[in-house]
Amino acid sequence: MDADALKQLVGDMLSALCVSVDTIEVSSGGRTVVAVSTPDSSLVIGERGETLQALNTLARRIAEKRSGREAASFLIDVNGYHEGRLQEMRDKVKLLAERARTFNHEVELEPMSSYERLVVHEMFAEDPNIETESRGEGKIRHIVLKCKK
Repeated sequence: MDADALKQLVGDMLSALCVSVDTIEVSSGGRTVVAVSTPDSSLVIGERGETLQALNTLARRIAEKRSGREAASFLIDVNGYHEGRLQEMRDKVKLLAERARTFNHEVELEPMSSYERLVVHEMFAEDPNIETESRGEGKIRHIVLKCKK
């Protein structure tokens, strides 16, 4: 799905939800991010980002239905919420990885979305000392940081 189609999809969804939108920008790089600027961010983000996560899931399903599986690899971010949360998570995970290294034991992270788990797995993909493993199912799925033998 191209940038204009993504803008249209997200704009239509937010309009249907009666959300006022200032701008919608699509950036490509490692991942395609649909950055939305809105004064109604609390309505779109919801408690602990759950509404935004649901919006992302729904938008991806629509994109996949319209244009195929490859079209569904994007992330909607509202007023920088998702990027800010990811940066906080990265910082916290780095500290927990140090704890796993120092004490040479497993460290279980809190449950997180599939996207957040992907980010954590990628953080340690090349790490010579730490490996990651996903455990649990559904809303309690989480990552365990382990020292490599």
